[in-house]
Amino acid sequence: MTGDRQQDTQARAITSRRRVLTAAALTPVLAAAGPATACTLPAGMPGPGHRRRVKPVPTGLADWAAVAKALGRTGNMLRGTTYHTSFPRRDLHVVSDGVVVTPELALGTHVAFVRYADGSTMLMGDVVVTEHELQQVTDAWQAHGIEQTALHKHLLAQIPDIWWIHVHAHGHDAAALARGLRAGFDRTGTPPAQPPGPRVPVDLNIAGMEAALGAKGSPDDGLYKVIFVRRETIADGHLILPPGLGSTSALNFQPLGGGRAALSGDCAMLAGEVQNVLKALRRGGIKLVELHNHHLADDPRLFFTHFWAVGDGVELARAVRPAMDATNVVPSG
Repeated sequence: MTGDRQQDTQARAITSRRRVLTAAALTPVLAAAGPATACTLPAGMPGPGHRRRVKPVPTGLADWAAVAKALGRTGNMLRGTTYHTSFPRRDLHVVSDGVVVTPELALGTHVAFVRYADGSTMLMGDVVVTEHELQQVTDAWQAHGIEQTALHKHLLAQIPDIWWIHVHAHGHDAAALARGLRAGFDRTGTPPAQPPGPRVPVDLNIAGMEAALGAKGSPDDGLYKVIFVRRETIADGHLILPPGLGSTSALNFQPLGGGRAALSGDCAMLAGEVQNVLKALRRGGIKLVELHNHHLADDPRLFFTHFWAVGDGVELARAVRPAMDATNVVPSG
């Protein structure tokens, strides 16, 4: 037993001596490099284990004909790179906070396709489903390789119960992605596309609201909408997102008569902005609905808060402005 102890002691001494020598040898190298050099990469370069980032490329409607056929309806181009299609849930009669919610305010499914320089396509979307539809829609998408990246609410205490699902997919066959998406839609009551209806006037004090917000919006489908875009370049994994895709703050005002409106909003934030935004919204009397992520691999990491309020349109605009001012955004208009 004495011999064994001596051998063990000698082994520990040798190991300890090796560690000391190794540390001494590395000290000049680490000192010369410094902590910043040791862990920092040049701006815009992918980190260890990450693929080089790929940029989106311009496309036109003709490039998405197969996608339109698979989805069963036509879409439109946004900013020359994003093919967008909406699926308003006109089949639903939803009431929240005593307000009959129009499909344009908060019941619109939206999906977007983007082509990249490597020939691949990314799909992103926000899909409205009823609680009854939720599980079967998820099963259909999972069977077709369509990922779910968020499950959340846009409204408080709505009747019937509605959920919003963020979806994501990436591949080299855009039509196949669209068919996988359609497989989920076919499990819902989403109605067929309808021809555009007559333009509905927006009964709100738009000039007063724009002055209060310090930003201009636009009437759209009977609503007044204001969009803010993050100033940073946002990537999802190795794919750079086109400006305004998946990283916007949106304010939707539904007229209720007499200058009053229902506000359904969504604010995109960095982690360091979240608490200031939430406090600003509550100081303005705006109700918080949800705090969550839309992406799984975004860089920089974004958080989103959905919020709701009912009141005079100008007062709502004035109340929400400090929250927008607390983030690094610029009006899209």
